[in-house]
Amino acid sequence: MRRIGQTVALTLPVILVTTGTLAVTRVPWAPPTSLDQQVVAASSNDGAGIGRAPAGQAANPGLAPQDALRADLLDELRANNPGTALDLLERTMREKPALTPYCSTLAADLGKAAVRKYQGDVQRARSFARPVCDGSFASGATAG
Repeated sequence: MRRIGQTVALTLPVILVTTGTLAVTRVPWAPPTSLDQQVVAASSNDGAGIGRAPAGQAANPGLAPQDALRADLLDELRANNPGTALDLLERTMREKPALTPYCSTLAADLGKAAVRKYQGDVQRARSFARPVCDGSFASGATAG
């Protein structure tokens, strides 16, 4: 029994450090790899680069950037689903860090709009939740 305890005591820190190091390589502040950029480009449904302005730019020129982004996100949610709107929000937060103070509010607004889209079905709206902006989408969907 003592030998098992020693083995766990020696291997557990190595495993934790290794998994922690691997986790840090996949966070938004890590520089994107070419594979990450290909995945984002392949999964992108926003049409940027094909005659459409990126989120929060030129589509609503008279609005503050966060209000223009909110309008873009709500349009995306109406046109597709909350998941694509959350993808757009996450991508925009990576590309425009100046908008991060508005992330939680925007995500909560998306949650409320998702509940409205699904006629009050909170469970369906929350099924699209992801850890964007500390789970504010899920709390918005609950409050919606």
